[in-house]
Amino acid sequence: MIIIGERINGMFRDIAQAIKERNPKVVQEWAKKQEENGAHYLDINVGPGSPEPVEAMKWLVEVTQEVTDLPLCLDSTKYDAIEAGLKLCKRPAMINSVPAEMPKMERVFAMAAEYGAEVIGLAMNEEGIPKDSERRVALAMELVATADAFGIPIDSLYIDPLVLPCNVGQDHGPEVLKTLQQIKLLSDPPPKTVVGLSNVSQGTKRRELINRVFAVMAMACGLDAAIADACDDELMEAVATARILLNMDIYCDSYVEVFKQSNR
Repeated sequence: MIIIGERINGMFRDIAQAIKERNPKVVQEWAKKQEENGAHYLDINVGPGSPEPVEAMKWLVEVTQEVTDLPLCLDSTKYDAIEAGLKLCKRPAMINSVPAEMPKMERVFAMAAEYGAEVIGLAMNEEGIPKDSERRVALAMELVATADAFGIPIDSLYIDPLVLPCNVGQDHGPEVLKTLQQIKLLSDPPPKTVVGLSNVSQGTKRRELINRVFAVMAMACGLDAAIADACDDELMEAVATARILLNMDIYCDSYVEVFKQSNR
């Protein structure tokens, strides 16, 4: 499974402060720690409170790339900020994210085609997040069709079925798992799938445990990637073990270490 390290995000106080002060030390420390622990991409998000999201995104991309060659996942609702970041990326990036709303899809898929970027598409639209898997899959199909119309390779599209916190949307969990399975039947090749893993445990007392268990359950349903805490050793061990048990990797006694080195 592809791990997209979540930690360079302005919603975290230390990153928000670093952005405000233009202090690269904290950002670069998190970039290196996530890479060393096995992240395959680094999510870059200026956060909702940045007064200058375009300049903040440019700065984050530049200082992160000073210490790592990992590809970046540019995360913002401000598409001007994402485009500014794409122009600076040394490797093809990932755009996070776009809902199934035509004006936004047109903007994002046009950018993706221009810059050779992958895209995370959200199974939601103007009406919000559906409760049932059938509606989630229908929205995923809209994303697939629009990506194809813009010439985006379908295996460069990641569908996020949008998991809700289990303490407020417990009945959504099984629907997300069904959606992951059904998305693989939409096309040939099928789109990839991704979740914001930490969302499932938001507001709970056993966050790490809930994240780890849901990650393994979702992998068994076809999950390809997760925006997650790459520095959670037990999560990374659980993912590596699931890959062995699902016959995705060849067993060896050092399989956890091999998985963590797979970003290189």
